[in-house]
Amino acid sequence: MIADIKKRALHRTKILEGQMRGLEKMIENEDYCVDIITQSLAIQKSLRSLNKLLVENHLRTHVSEMFAGGQEDVAVDELLRVYELENNRGN
Repeated sequence: MIADIKKRALHRTKILEGQMRGLEKMIENEDYCVDIITQSLAIQKSLRSLNKLLVENHLRTHVSEMFAGGQEDVAVDELLRVYELENNRGN
């Protein structure tokens, strides 16, 4: 993993941990539903940010290696699977 992306991804996971703890407390305290939903949506945004970092790393490392090694079809298939997962997540 690229060092800078790894550092940013780990930082993002720490933020997510805090957000999840906050969400748990809000539910335990029976906070206002809209506030809980807002927190949940913020977590989803953070997860999208983490996923973007992971995709960037994959493109810059594994995919470029696959293309250099003549495995373009494998790289394209992987990215299409990720794209399909994103589009089939029940929005």
